[in-house]
Amino acid sequence: MAVTIGRRELLVALGGATVAWPLAARAQQPDRTRRIGVLMAYAEGDREARAWIAAFRQELQKFGWTEDRSIRIEIRWATTDEALLQRFAKELIALQPDLILSSSTLSTAALLRQTRIIPIVFATVADPVGDRFVASFPRPSGNATGFTTVEASMAGKWLELLKEIAPRTARVASIFHPTSTAGSGSYLLDALNTAAAVLAVEVINAPVHDMSELEAAVSAQAREPNGGLILMPGAYMAAHSAEVASLIGRYRLPSIAPYRFYPEHGGLLSYGYDPLDNFRRAAGYADRILRGEKPADLPVQAPTKFELVVNLKTAKALGLDVPWFLQQRADEVIE
Repeated sequence: MAVTIGRRELLVALGGATVAWPLAARAQQPDRTRRIGVLMAYAEGDREARAWIAAFRQELQKFGWTEDRSIRIEIRWATTDEALLQRFAKELIALQPDLILSSSTLSTAALLRQTRIIPIVFATVADPVGDRFVASFPRPSGNATGFTTVEASMAGKWLELLKEIAPRTARVASIFHPTSTAGSGSYLLDALNTAAAVLAVEVINAPVHDMSELEAAVSAQAREPNGGLILMPGAYMAAHSAEVASLIGRYRLPSIAPYRFYPEHGGLLSYGYDPLDNFRRAAGYADRILRGEKPADLPVQAPTKFELVVNLKTAKALGLDVPWFLQQRADEVIE
C-alpha cells in the first residue's frame, strides 16, 4: 500500500531524516559489526526470492563484507500479507540496523511508515516518486533510495510484443494488484492506453486482490474473442506467478508479464528487468551507505538489464505461431 502523506508532510519528514542521518553516520565505529535488515514481501520458500538474497549476499562479499564478522544480516519473510509486513518492519527497526534492504513496493511502504531515519535501499520498486518514497530520481532527499523495475514506455512494449505473437488480439485486460502495484498503476496504465490507441486495441483495467478475483477477470476476458492479458508488475503477481500462469493457461489466453519466471512456469512470454541484477546493484548501494554515504545523495537508478523470454510450448498449446524474428530477439526460448 502506498504511503499516504501529503507533500508538505513528506518534505518535513525527509528534511528531518536528512539532518538525523549524518549524526548517526559520524557516531559509527568502523571496526564494529554492521547490521543489515532485510524485509521480503515473499514466502521464505520462494525459490526466486531466495536466489535474489543469495545474489545480494555474494555481491556484498565482493565489497569485502563477511557475514558474522563485519556484517550480520537479519531477514524477515513476510509474503504479501500487509499485517505481517508491518509487524516485521517494526521488528527490524527495533534492532536498530545500519540499513534495511527492501524487496518491493509493499515492503518499502511498510518500512517508511515506521522510520524516516534508518537508511532503506529498495531493490525492486516500480514508481518510487509516485509512491512518495523519494522526492526525485536524481535527489531522493530522504532515507530511502534504490532501484526501479520499469519505465513507462515498457507498458507499450508489452502490448506490442503481445500483438506480435498474437496478432488477432483486439482487447487486453491489464491485471494488477492495487496495493502491491501502488503508484505504478496510473504510471503504466497511461502509457498502455496511449499505445493501445495506436495499435487499435481496447484496454480494460482489471484490479484484483486475490486469486478468486483474478479468475473472475480472466474468465471475463475468455468469454469474448480475441482477448489477451498483460500482468502488471508488483509483489503479488511475482509471488504467485506459478498459480497465475496455471490459471491463465486453463482459459487459453495469450498473456505477457514483466517476470522471466512467468514463462518458466508456463506463461506465454515475458519482457522485463532482471531482479537478480537489481539485488546485486542494491549491494553496491548498501556498501556505500555502510561506508558513510547518505541515501539522500544516491540517485534512484533504472534497470540496466532487460530480458525477453518466450515459451514455445505454451504458444503451440494456444495455436500461435511465434514469428522467427521474435524468437531470434528473445534472450531465451523455452521449448
